[in-house]
Amino acid sequence: MKTLLANRTLQWIMTALAGFVVTLGLYSLLNNPSEPTSVRKIPAVGEPAPIELPPPEPKAPPALSSRVVEYHISVALHPEEKRLLGTQSLTWQNAGSKPVSELYFHLYPNAFESPKTTFNKESGGKLRQDERKADSTGSMELTSIKTTQGEDLSTRMEYVRPDDGNGSDRTLVKIPLLQPVPPGGKITVLMDYTVRMPAVYARMGYAEDFYMAGQWFPKVAVYETAGTRGRSEEGWNLHQYHGNSEFYSDFGIYDVKIKVPAAFTVAATGFPTKPASEENGVKTYRFYADDVHDFAWAASPRFVYYEEAFSSPNVPGVRIKLYLDPKHKDLKNRYLQAAKKSLTRYSEWYGQYPYDTLSIVVPPESGNGAGGMEYPTLVTAWGAADEKPSLELERVVVHEIGHQFFYGMVASNEFEEAWLDEGFTSYAEDKVMEKEYGVKSNLPLEAGYVTTPKPLKLFSWDFGSHHEYADNVYTRAKLVLYAIEQKAGPEVMNRIMKTYFQRWKFKHPSTEDFQKTVEDVTKTGWGEFFDQYVYNGLMADYSVDSIRTKHAPDGGSGYVSEVLIRKRGGQVSPVPIHFHFLDGTVQVKDWDSQANEVLYKLQHTAPVDWVAIDPEHRLILENKHINNFMKTEVDEKWSIRWNVGLSKLIETLLGGVAW
Repeated sequence: MKTLLANRTLQWIMTALAGFVVTLGLYSLLNNPSEPTSVRKIPAVGEPAPIELPPPEPKAPPALSSRVVEYHISVALHPEEKRLLGTQSLTWQNAGSKPVSELYFHLYPNAFESPKTTFNKESGGKLRQDERKADSTGSMELTSIKTTQGEDLSTRMEYVRPDDGNGSDRTLVKIPLLQPVPPGGKITVLMDYTVRMPAVYARMGYAEDFYMAGQWFPKVAVYETAGTRGRSEEGWNLHQYHGNSEFYSDFGIYDVKIKVPAAFTVAATGFPTKPASEENGVKTYRFYADDVHDFAWAASPRFVYYEEAFSSPNVPGVRIKLYLDPKHKDLKNRYLQAAKKSLTRYSEWYGQYPYDTLSIVVPPESGNGAGGMEYPTLVTAWGAADEKPSLELERVVVHEIGHQFFYGMVASNEFEEAWLDEGFTSYAEDKVMEKEYGVKSNLPLEAGYVTTPKPLKLFSWDFGSHHEYADNVYTRAKLVLYAIEQKAGPEVMNRIMKTYFQRWKFKHPSTEDFQKTVEDVTKTGWGEFFDQYVYNGLMADYSVDSIRTKHAPDGGSGYVSEVLIRKRGGQVSPVPIHFHFLDGTVQVKDWDSQANEVLYKLQHTAPVDWVAIDPEHRLILENKHINNFMKTEVDEKWSIRWNVGLSKLIETLLGGVAW
């Protein structure tokens, strides 16, 4: 009874309240006749009045990567001392399933502190054509390492040399923690440091008043979870800075404040969060970037700056920023066009460029040691040496922007599998240069440069020299991709490359991951091919070993020619072989090369006078063309015809070579 009375009382109150609302609504309409009724909806009796909510806050775009790290850095450039003074907080997340009791940091500037470092010993103090000078000395000192609770970790740190035990190398440091970081947990460490900049000869340093800060801050190493790159157990991936090696790091967020003298202009990864401010002769820049795995910047008072907005069907919108050395200020359109063509083609072929900036830095001629290098959303071109450079200007820009895809987004381990970075970018670069500039690489000629083929999946420093490293991870790796294209077909290869990029962007793939992509797309096993040309250091090598001719037996007419062809390297099929007879007749046979050798017996009215394997150079991975040809000892009466035939052969062989 109490409940019924309460319900009736509540019903009466609600009805009265509804009537009041209706009356109030009518009164409002009568006194505001110009207001649209569609906006002032009158609720029905018993219907609650609508509540007007504020518009929703715009949502941040979803993360593209795992964002394992978050850096907040403040750095000041002191040109008179050639020093950087930096402070940073790093937040690192344990993505593994086990507690982690220590952190490891790469201190890359220490590669330049003496001739005895691993980098200088292995490189001979040289990168490409740039050599170490007396003032090419740099270093990094950690002056403070603390937790957010103020606990000092600096006394616990120790330098480690897992690759070579070199006591003079301080490019990798271990920092034991006071308490382990649990799975899924995070830790923040606060660090102060000083960097002494070297005269540039290898990526970072200064040249006159130009400064390149690449690999300039204490960078946490990569903790690989089980399954990453085929790893069976989780753990740190730890290597020193080597002569041939580049870099490997995790994706994350960077918030960086850079202070420079007021006359300097700064180019950097990411985008400025506010205009540069100036106070007491110091200019402060603030940059932000997310879903990147490195941060680099350059500064100079002489930069000539241009900026253009650009978009294409697969590039929603990007600001291309060009920081030119004055010597190349009249070449701005060539740089900008190369950038636009590259972004358009790579985004069309592989996937969308997701960042809203791309910066191109052109160092001075004396700073070429910093040239031709890639960082997330920032690349460096060759130094401004020539006033009227060749298409190498465009080629370098095309190559480095290619790294925004293979390195920047598909972040392979450049310590251990450099071919996944350099080889893929070299292949993609070739495609853009041919499509946009009509320049086609001479693959047979390039294959001939590969004199010391090695397995592609070698640690970078296990190649015998920089020449051997470059021959394999750039040239031979590119040729392997071309060979896959030839075998699978161009359209299928396009699908392979796009699938690989889409599957592994913002991750750390391995060679095996690429092989699986090839097999998934082609629905065919590629084990034999990868075993020969990727996991082992084979190249194709076919030779004409002997030619013997004799009159046909038993009084038969004509001649019998026996030709021995031998396989001396990796297997390719089919192998085209041209047999030329003294009467001008040519026979062409395709050998499957499953066996190591084959003996051809050819009966004809004239003897064979020469044999050529693959005269049209269809075997992309053949690098020893000199043994592809042999001529027969011929009778004097055939000598004139032979000379003419040889001339035509040489003309055919060299006709496609672009010097």
